[in-house]
Amino acid sequence: MNPKVIKVKPERDYLLLLWFANGEKRRFDMKPYLDYEVFQSLKDDGIFFSAKTLLGSVTWSNNSDLSYDTLYLESVPDENTDSGAPN
Repeated sequence: MNPKVIKVKPERDYLLLLWFANGEKRRFDMKPYLDYEVFQSLKDDGIFFSAKTLLGSVTWSNNSDLSYDTLYLESVPDENTDSGAPN
């Protein structure tokens, strides 16, 4: 089982900075997903930047969401240490 997301920070260029319950900080690129109908509304910055965690996954104000499995498996480790720690 993959770790759950404990914090998400949406960033420019449709990137998500994610903190996982196992202590990892990773980046997830949403751009490849924006062509899927369910995620097309995330092209609107107001909706994209509404990202928040819910039960270990990431959800948006338009009720679209991504599972923590997808987020963990498709993300890459974040090497930038100045992006803050989870609150």
